[in-house]
Amino acid sequence: MRTFDFAGGTAVVTGAASGIGAALADALARRGSHLVLLDRDAERLATVRDAIRVRHPDLTVTDHVVDLADAADTARVAGAVRDRHSRIRLLVNNAGVALGGRFDQITLDEFGWVMEVNFRAVVQLTHELLPALKAEPGAHLVTVSSLFGLIAPAGQTAYAASKFAVRGFTEALRHELVDDGIGVTSVHPGGIRTRIARNARVGSGVPAEDFAGDLRRFEQLLTIDPARAAEVILTGVRRRRGRVLIGWSAKLPDLLGRLAPASYGRFVATGQRLLTRALARRAGAPAAAPTPPGPVDRAPSTPAGRPAPGSPPQ
Repeated sequence: MRTFDFAGGTAVVTGAASGIGAALADALARRGSHLVLLDRDAERLATVRDAIRVRHPDLTVTDHVVDLADAADTARVAGAVRDRHSRIRLLVNNAGVALGGRFDQITLDEFGWVMEVNFRAVVQLTHELLPALKAEPGAHLVTVSSLFGLIAPAGQTAYAASKFAVRGFTEALRHELVDDGIGVTSVHPGGIRTRIARNARVGSGVPAEDFAGDLRRFEQLLTIDPARAAEVILTGVRRRRGRVLIGWSAKLPDLLGRLAPASYGRFVATGQRLLTRALARRAGAPAAAPTPPGPVDRAPSTPAGRPAPGSPPQ
């Protein structure tokens, strides 16, 4: 498959109001792509849209506010995008939400909310927009899974389930779409410096104090600039890579999961304890027992959730 050509094509990006999504929108505009930007946060989305329009007046940049947790709203926006853009060169399913807490500390509704946004919306948008991708020669599809689509630590049942599902869905599509000339990339970011910890939900059965120190400790691990992550992703797209891992915080756990697929949990737990102690010493505070951090949220939290003091890498 020839290298991907960004210039002049239409790219659809979900979760485009902040973090990796906003960085992807900016990087795609610099490569000459027309943009269709989706997010739930209308204010931030408008800011991203307007900034790109100022810097790239020759490009068409449109935006749609959508709640991906709502299947009907997702269908509405997908229809609007499809009606206006019969040919799409690149679809990036980037939006995602997070939920912290063990399986016995969360409700089935909370579990379902994560699956709706992180998996069902990815499947639905891809299904709705696939005809437009097939109509564009050399099109490409990207899904942003996670480090927790490679390994599944304690406290991440809902998030890991959704991201492993995204990974499996993407890998099957890669094999199905090769004869259509459509490239497919699964992305697994590590510690990207975004608003993920601040915007995650905490399970309704999780005592808030359990997450007290984790937010500060975890945010020290988010070292990769979203702009850098966007460049790595788009380099993978240009080269038609099937899988893109971002940062050693994704590559090392991936290797660990391959070498010890049934027992890596012990190594992860030990690493968490050592990291907690090291960060506590650096801050001059006593080391508390680590609580498994809660996953990423690239979309704003909803009123039903409380801000989670702790979230893992994307």
